[in-house]
Amino acid sequence: MNAKPWYREPWPWILMAGPAAVIVAGAVTLWLALESSDGLVADDYYKRGLAINQDLKLQQQATRRGIEASATLSRGLLRVRLSGAAPEALLAQLAHATRPGHDQKLRLAPAAPGVYEAQLLPLPAGRWRLILEDPRREWKIVKEAL
Repeated sequence: MNAKPWYREPWPWILMAGPAAVIVAGAVTLWLALESSDGLVADDYYKRGLAINQDLKLQQQATRRGIEASATLSRGLLRVRLSGAAPEALLAQLAHATRPGHDQKLRLAPAAPGVYEAQLLPLPAGRWRLILEDPRREWKIVKEAL
């Protein structure tokens, strides 16, 4: 009887395939963990929590003054219709839900009475939040998903 060397038999290779796949998957997972930043955890979470209270006060101030806004986005132009106030300009921030690196800050100029416009860069897919403020930062409006 002629015995084959071990590396010519299928069973050792079949038995080694599982652990080899786990090693490769672990290496890929480690690489992904080191190369990508989730950006969801803040180092100064307490200060941000206190800032949330200030933001809520500014939003309540807009409600008390009867200030309302509606926004549209078409062909790279952000248009905001504002009622209840007429500031000389409007500050806007488009905040991505999970990737702060894509956020955009804009200064909207008046285009007509109660209408403000600004050009913006193309937005990647995802959930967006629009934050509107007057230049004096006396009130704030937060809108979800344009």
